[in-house]
Amino acid sequence: MGEWVEVQGPDGAFRAYVARPVGTPRAAVVEIQEIFGVNSVMRKKADWLAGEGFLAIAPDLFWRIQPGIDITDQSEAEWAQAFDYFKRFDVDAGVRDIQATVAHARSIGAANVGAVGYCLGGLLAYLTACRTDCDACVGYYGVNIPSFVGEAANITKPLMLHIAGKDGFVDAAAQAAMQAGLGGNSKITLHTYAEQDHAFTREGGKHYDAAAAQLADGRTVAFLKEHLA
Repeated sequence: MGEWVEVQGPDGAFRAYVARPVGTPRAAVVEIQEIFGVNSVMRKKADWLAGEGFLAIAPDLFWRIQPGIDITDQSEAEWAQAFDYFKRFDVDAGVRDIQATVAHARSIGAANVGAVGYCLGGLLAYLTACRTDCDACVGYYGVNIPSFVGEAANITKPLMLHIAGKDGFVDAAAQAAMQAGLGGNSKITLHTYAEQDHAFTREGGKHYDAAAAQLADGRTVAFLKEHLA
């Protein structure tokens, strides 16, 4: 469905998967990976965004660890690999790479650029809203956001966060901290899916829920269309 391009970042060049819509894109969206790399699930997410009229760009944010990581969530060995990558990943460098991807999108003609991220990418989508010039950001079940909640004061563009109420990686205390630290910010919209676990929109995943995914994705598309028009 898509192609790979090279993006020049401040620390070197890295690849990004690009999915193009039919016709002129309404805007560009940086699609931010989970801990399994830019795998088939993430590429399908980019293809989905292209189907909604956006130019979708999914940068390989693990390139410093190993370029081209592409694993699944279907075995214990792959989960162990994924958590090892997660532990070794430099969040600050990742945000710099996202900013470089946003700049790349603008350089090829996108007037407005958004971001959508999942899991680790959900955290990075939040930090993208805090630290970059991205025009609108969406994070799905982001991990470790409370550690960075103080940066919310820097958010000047719209941000939407989808929170799984029974998230095995984001406990009740963390969710309460997010609500307390972010809920009063007029730029931030929080949606909680009370009965859902982590990664409820990951097709083929253990916790995938089609109805909840459809609801969240519908909200995401409406949000992006509103703020990236």
